[in-house]
Amino acid sequence: MDLNGEYRIPAVRKDVWEALNDPEILKQCIDGCEELNKDTDTQFSAKVTAKVGPVKAKFSGKVTLSELDPPNGYKISGEGQGGVAGFAKGGATVKLAEDGDHTVLSYVANAEVGGKLASVGSRLIEGVAKKQADDFFGKFSNILGGDEGEKRDPVVIAETASTEDNVGNENRGLSP
Repeated sequence: MDLNGEYRIPAVRKDVWEALNDPEILKQCIDGCEELNKDTDTQFSAKVTAKVGPVKAKFSGKVTLSELDPPNGYKISGEGQGGVAGFAKGGATVKLAEDGDHTVLSYVANAEVGGKLASVGSRLIEGVAKKQADDFFGKFSNILGGDEGEKRDPVVIAETASTEDNVGNENRGLSP
């Protein structure tokens, strides 16, 4: 499953870059995050409890940053094991661009799940992944923007899903 999006964050790019590398800020933004440790400059370890449909699991995993280009962006990839619930792995390319005193953060992400998680269906998993991304960037924007961030909800400027996932959307009034 592939996701992408773009958010206008009420903070300068340097501050957004620093926040994207700060485990305390990231922990506040990740739903269900119980622990997030920066093991090295490019590696984090995490424990996160996630629920996808009827499947709830505690994941332990590693996240690695690569292709670092401060303060313009990086590639992030990770994998987590959820015991009998299965596994999740994926990555994203994150880019930051200045927009006056704001920063436009864009990402292209992919994810894969296996085990019981895979049995709940790709549409449900994609919906949960999109909601988690929206929640993450909403919290991230509010933390960086303070009161301004609270007054201005993060704006999703562009978002698309793969063509395969849009099949049937016209029956629900959604455009592909």
